[in-house]
Amino acid sequence: MRKVHYQCQRCTNCCTWPGFVKLTGEDITAISAFLGVREPDFIQSHTRLRPERDGLALIDKSNGECIFLEGRDCAIQPVKPQQCGGFPNTWNFPGWREVCEAIEVPDESGS
Repeated sequence: MRKVHYQCQRCTNCCTWPGFVKLTGEDITAISAFLGVREPDFIQSHTRLRPERDGLALIDKSNGECIFLEGRDCAIQPVKPQQCGGFPNTWNFPGWREVCEAIEVPDESGS
């Protein structure tokens, strides 16, 4: 079976989809440093506890968009969370193909 890989077109549609952008400790460290703020301050101002109380997620804007979405650009693109960087290849959501502009590309790994 041929493995499918998708190349992001940076349409930012996934940044407006409702849900949670889960953060790892590495994400918090990288984003805080990129923004030039202390980690506790970043956590206080930009995160929320996930519903299962199993970690932190980014807060949303009042319209549901990611707090770091600026027009059609990610304000933290060089250090965006691992979850964002993996979309849609390492994770996705029901109906993602209807909103995502990622294009199918040949898998270079040979698997």
